[in-house]
Amino acid sequence: MSDTTNPLLAITMGDGAGIGPEIVVKALSRPEVRALCRPLVIGDVMALYRSLQFVPDSVRPRVVPVATPAEVDWGDMTAIPVLQPGDALADVKPGELSAAAGRGAVEYVLAACELAKRSAVAGIVTAPLNKEAMRLAGYAYPGHTELLAEQFGVKHYSLVLSARGQFIFHVTTHVSLRRALDLITGDRVLSQIRLAHLLAGALGQGEQPIAVAGVNPHAGEGGLFGDEEITTIGPAVSAAQAEGIPAIGPLPADVLFPRAAQGRYRFVIAMYHDQGHAVFKTLYFDEGVNVTVGLPTIRTSVDHGTAFDIAGQGIASDASLVEAIRLAAQLGPKWAEIHAAAQLAVAE
Repeated sequence: MSDTTNPLLAITMGDGAGIGPEIVVKALSRPEVRALCRPLVIGDVMALYRSLQFVPDSVRPRVVPVATPAEVDWGDMTAIPVLQPGDALADVKPGELSAAAGRGAVEYVLAACELAKRSAVAGIVTAPLNKEAMRLAGYAYPGHTELLAEQFGVKHYSLVLSARGQFIFHVTTHVSLRRALDLITGDRVLSQIRLAHLLAGALGQGEQPIAVAGVNPHAGEGGLFGDEEITTIGPAVSAAQAEGIPAIGPLPADVLFPRAAQGRYRFVIAMYHDQGHAVFKTLYFDEGVNVTVGLPTIRTSVDHGTAFDIAGQGIASDASLVEAIRLAAQLGPKWAEIHAAAQLAVAE
């Protein structure tokens, strides 16, 4: 029996020509996932129905079309409720680029945003979309994040990478490395440390150290290879410590990230995009999760693409989507507090 106090999550199917339909039905066939939340899938009914063939008979759920969340029987754990906005993806084939699938993927996100704006759902979880398919459909968004930011009227946002209970925050993200160095200020570093500590507290891990990376080789080697650690990053760490936050650093990145991979640090502050992303995706590519901070509603996402090369074959892993759902369900009820602090932490 589903717990009606569990958070209601809008789970968007993503691009119907990719692995989104498959991983959605696989994830929602898991009893442990259904015990965490009340899932409302937003996507194409037939694409999801066809993907049921990839779920073992013993746990295979049913796809049940609905028009509103109010229609859902949350006590029926054998059903996947599906809300379908827009036209059916009748001619979309797995693995083939399609404007119709690109249009549908955007429509699913727009529908999820409208539900979130009305507080009809507690969070949004997104399966992967395809940027080229979106462009064919007439949408020029670089990805999910920019589309969501526009819908919620948010100008400042950032992402956190998560897997296996580890979280990597970024002082800068989608800017050139040259520009990133200019954006690494004491205020920005301190804001990310505060946000990491707040998230740690929301997860019941407030005592965990916040490990802060340097930006230069060997964390500057005492100023020999750069002085940002002395003039900017170090003072931010000291300011955080004065606030009672267990921050440490700046640490050389080639020391910090191996230690994090070994489990010594759960919360890490990277200075720029590739410093955090390259290590994270090497370790956790199939199970990593993106968390968008700066939005008024929690949004988590898989950390992989549409995988057209294996779409429709039944071999896609749902591990990242399962983790995305778990994290959204865990953080959703605490998101208002996290969001308030995030406003101070994500300005570019």
